[in-house]
Amino acid sequence: MILKTLTLAILFILIFSRTVHADSSYVLPYPSFMPGNPLYKVNLIKDEILKYWYFGSFGQFKYNLKQADKYLVEAKTLFEYKQYLLGSEALKKSDNFFTQTTINLNTARGEGKDIKGNFLILKNAGSKHIEVLSKLGNEVPESFTWSPEKKKPTILQLKKDIDNSIEIRKKHQ
Repeated sequence: MILKTLTLAILFILIFSRTVHADSSYVLPYPSFMPGNPLYKVNLIKDEILKYWYFGSFGQFKYNLKQADKYLVEAKTLFEYKQYLLGSEALKKSDNFFTQTTINLNTARGEGKDIKGNFLILKNAGSKHIEVLSKLGNEVPESFTWSPEKKKPTILQLKKDIDNSIEIRKKHQ
C-alpha cells in the first residue's frame, strides 16, 4: 500500500512538474519601497549615504550596478501598474547607473586591476536587463500622454526610452 502511494506520488510529480529555463542566471533584486510609500524618500537618503560607503573603483562598480538593478526593477513594476511617468524616470536612473559601471571598470583597468570577473558580472547583468526590457517593450504603449492637473501634459515615448535603455546595455557590455 505504501509502495503504491509512493509510486503514485512520484509519478504525479514527474508528470506535472515543469522545467523553467531562464535566459540569464543573473538575479535582479526584489522591489524595494516604491514611490508613494512614506519610506521611499528615507530609502533615497539611505542610498545617497551608501554611495560613500562603497569607495574605490570596484566598490563604486558594485554600488552602481546595485542601483541600476534596483531602478530597473522599480521601472518594471511601475510600468506594470501603468505608472508610466514614474516608471520612465526610474528607467532613466537605471540607465545612468548602468553607464557609470563601465566608467568604474575603466578606472579600475587604468589602476592596473584585473576586471575580468567584474566585467563578466556586468555582461550577465546587461543580458538580464535586456531580457527584462525586451519583455517590457512588448507590454507598454509606444507613447503615452501624461496629463497632470493644472500642468502642461507630457508625452512619454516609452518604446523609444526602452529601446534606448537596451542600446545602453548593449554598448556597455
